[in-house]
Amino acid sequence: MSLSHPIHGNRSRGMYDHSGLTAEEVELLPSEKDVRLYSERGWYLSEKLLTDAEVDALTDASERYYAGQRDRELPKRPDRLADWTPADGDVQRNNDYIHYQDETMRKILRKPIIGAVAARLAQTPGIRVFQATLIYKPPIAEEKSNIVSWHFDKYFWPTCSSDEMLTAFIPFHDCTEESGTITMVNGSHRWRHRHGAARPVGDPQDVGRDYLLNGDAERNGAVVEKVPVHIPKGHMTFHHCLLYHGSGANRSPRPRRAISFHLQDGTNTYRDHTLSDGRQEPYKHDFLVRRTAAGQPDYSDPEFCPELWPVREPGGPEASLTGE
Repeated sequence: MSLSHPIHGNRSRGMYDHSGLTAEEVELLPSEKDVRLYSERGWYLSEKLLTDAEVDALTDASERYYAGQRDRELPKRPDRLADWTPADGDVQRNNDYIHYQDETMRKILRKPIIGAVAARLAQTPGIRVFQATLIYKPPIAEEKSNIVSWHFDKYFWPTCSSDEMLTAFIPFHDCTEESGTITMVNGSHRWRHRHGAARPVGDPQDVGRDYLLNGDAERNGAVVEKVPVHIPKGHMTFHHCLLYHGSGANRSPRPRRAISFHLQDGTNTYRDHTLSDGRQEPYKHDFLVRRTAAGQPDYSDPEFCPELWPVREPGGPEASLTGE
């Protein structure tokens, strides 16, 4: 099963305050039916939120980034930083903190409609950046690094208190099964996960190696329904942080370019995460962000985790998607 576009219901937005959006952008927000579907299946395919010019600007900025241009350098190099360089060769490229290091990408990712859609889906008044990773799959069908195994994102964020975080997957072109588009497992965000069951293993296209995914499904009495999503240029998907997803090989003649834009609701804060041996397991943010008054990493640090929604005008009212 694949899906090329969501079926939209009544476009009524109720009593929501859309300050910060144009009238045209308001029409791009998820409908009430879309929000219900997101709650049920754990993901949403957006309307066209970026213009072709904006998407092309992302492509150009990514090429400058790969050539070594940085508008800002990270003040420290965290452990487990994804930071592809040409010396790594023609493998899948992953580069973290592009929203901090590149001004063009930062401006486009902070387009208010992106945060507004996320807030509407998560039913939260506030959305902040959590992380943004630039991704490039080379057009090499047999390249094993192109395979992104079944996982859910919250597994990698054990120091986050919220279970309502979400990710926008933003390709820079039409993204199809041939190019290795993102594949969602419908409704898996509602499953009870065995401890450690989200550790990525296997090939999303290899049923014989889906034992953790299938094991979770069996424990929940669920059927595994995989949906590779065809994402037109300028559109993007949003998926829940507990939703299983993955992607296959790029069998197209062109690179698959995208940004994985991780977002946090306003309730998310740092929490200690202790391993079985008593060691703390930090997230890469913990080496970079400022500290709270209690001395803990501050996941609302505006330098690394800027607010996307609401749009706050100096001296003006705050915009909200959940106002009365």
